Amino acid sequence: MKEDDEFLKKMETLNVPEVNPTGHPKMVKMAIMNAERSAALGFWLVAVPCYFLACVFMYYFFNRQVSWFGAMFKLAEGLDKTPGIDFMAPIVLVVLPIVCIIINALAITHVHYEKGVPGKPGAREFIITIKIRTWNILLILISMAIVFTFIAFTMTENISIRS
Repeated sequence: MKEDDEFLKKMETLNVPEVNPTGHPKMVKMAIMNAERSAALGFWLVAVPCYFLACVFMYYFFNRQVSWFGAMFKLAEGLDKTPGIDFMAPIVLVVLPIVCIIINALAITHVHYEKGVPGKPGAREFIITIKIRTWNILLILISMAIVFTFIAFTMTENISIRS
């Protein structure tokens, strides 16, 4: 009992530090999208244009005359000639990689806005943080390459038609 009384007296006489909750605000970095899910979705959004580019590359540069390449090209030509769905080729080959870029960029980017910076009254900061996620960054780079490839193809095709 005596030990308990001494312990209670020591606890009562302790100096408790003061904590200012506004001095150190907790910042939770929440991603706008889940990085793993966006990488999986991005893979499927990029798979079809990559398959198309690989088939075109093997068809023209290696002179491979495989039947399923021809079937794929006939399907692409059929989509272009059908009046109701002639817009599908640009959506599949350009818009899907752009969507992949957007969702993967949202998954690795964190944005924070601070109105008052400690030590600098009246100062405001806009902080952008990018997490290094290998698959998301790789999918962004592949998607950018696909988009730039199709844009370059479209530009050179239009230049050669006008000449």
